[in-house]
Amino acid sequence: MDHPPLHVLSLYHRDMNIYGDSGNILSVTRRAELYGFRPMIRYYNPGDPWPDQVDVILGGGGQDHGQERIIQDLQKKGSLLADLADRGTPMLMICGLYQLFGHYFETSDHERLEGIGILDVHTVARSDRMIGNLVEHSPDFGQVVGYENHSGLTYLGEGAQPLGTVDQEGRGNNGKDHTEGARRNKVIGTYMHGSLLPKNPAITDYLIGAAADGRYGEGSLDQMKQAMTEDAGQELARLDSLAEQASRIAVSRPR
Repeated sequence: MDHPPLHVLSLYHRDMNIYGDSGNILSVTRRAELYGFRPMIRYYNPGDPWPDQVDVILGGGGQDHGQERIIQDLQKKGSLLADLADRGTPMLMICGLYQLFGHYFETSDHERLEGIGILDVHTVARSDRMIGNLVEHSPDFGQVVGYENHSGLTYLGEGAQPLGTVDQEGRGNNGKDHTEGARRNKVIGTYMHGSLLPKNPAITDYLIGAAADGRYGEGSLDQMKQAMTEDAGQELARLDSLAEQASRIAVSRPR
């Protein structure tokens, strides 16, 4: 395969894209390019036509009014997104979209925003916020470093596993059970801004690999790695080094 395309969809980029979440798109596309893929980025906002091909979906966080602007469209797309999730399409949803990929988000005004239920979680707003750099421990991705800033308390049901666990009290999903994020199939939800992916290449490569497997068959990323140029390998090593440095600095600065 000569530079096979990977179709990357940014979900609600206009309204759900704060705290540097667009860096996740840059990270996926750059690393995919270095592996030899040809990433093709599409941006979907309410009312836009849905792309014919989608290999990986990235969604960010937003303020409450941003959630309110996209919620009706998201509900209309719920069955389509659920079907993609069931078929193994990798997705990364940050903060506000993480909440709406659950069953519901109850606002501080006790209004219930119905989610699409892809993740078995629900969220209830509170007045205090959880803010700061955060380290979590993931069985699949090792140490994960990001920046949380949310007032919602998210609780996992039996159908979801956490992305990782946190040591700190009063942090993570709800400040009580030491979990952070949620996973189901190849869908990841998390409160980690930062951007998340530039500091956590293991998660980036997981998304790229799952997207490639879905489009071209199992082991496609490994095949592309074997054909990488020396220059591409050096650039990946540089990005990994920068990710390690950025993570180390974030860990040293709790706020």
